[in-house]
Amino acid sequence: MENPDEHLGIFERKINVTFHNKNLLRQAFTHRSFINEHRESPLANNERLEFLGDAVLELAASDFLYKKYPDAMEGELTSYRAGLVNTNSLSETAAELGMNSYLLLSKGEARDEEGRARQYILADTFEAVTGAMYLDRGYQVAEDFLHRILFPKIDRIVEKRLWQDAKSLFQERVQEIYNVTPSYEVLHESGPDHDKTFTAGAFIGDELVSQADGPSKQEAEQNAAEKALQKKGWR
Repeated sequence: MENPDEHLGIFERKINVTFHNKNLLRQAFTHRSFINEHRESPLANNERLEFLGDAVLELAASDFLYKKYPDAMEGELTSYRAGLVNTNSLSETAAELGMNSYLLLSKGEARDEEGRARQYILADTFEAVTGAMYLDRGYQVAEDFLHRILFPKIDRIVEKRLWQDAKSLFQERVQEIYNVTPSYEVLHESGPDHDKTFTAGAFIGDELVSQADGPSKQEAEQNAAEKALQKKGWR
């Protein structure tokens, strides 16, 4: 059986950062669902590390963008930062680093290897790893990691306008090309009140362009707009 530290060592070599305290890195990969299923585990879940990593990420990204775009106004910088550190960007980066292979999840979560739920988990894990790195190796190492791994994505984000939220961009494109305003409709709801899933459709006139799920009406609409943008070739 593979030694857990050796397994983590593969990840450390991939990111070129060696942790002094391996338990911090292990905790960064521990989802709360795993702890709920393994009450005897000495590990804590990664939510506190995620909270810390989110702050480190925001500071490092703000500093990076402030220096990279000296003529950009506050609103532009805020939009660029949102595009750089949103769920899509972070989950994509986490997937590229193979973080999925190191996650400790409940059996139920582990079965859902794709979809929006896994995207959220991967994005949160990226933040937790950043927080663990900050605690273990300090701010400079964490910042260097982000500069190498995440921040190079900004050129594509700005060029493709990925910083603009999907609904705003979809509306802009539809009004420009079709001279109408797109609309959204909740097509389906499922699940108990405390854990509902909504399916929303994005329409141009009477045409259903796309549909997508989300844990709220707003997110379902955003996801439907994103799918519509991709379907139309506007992303």
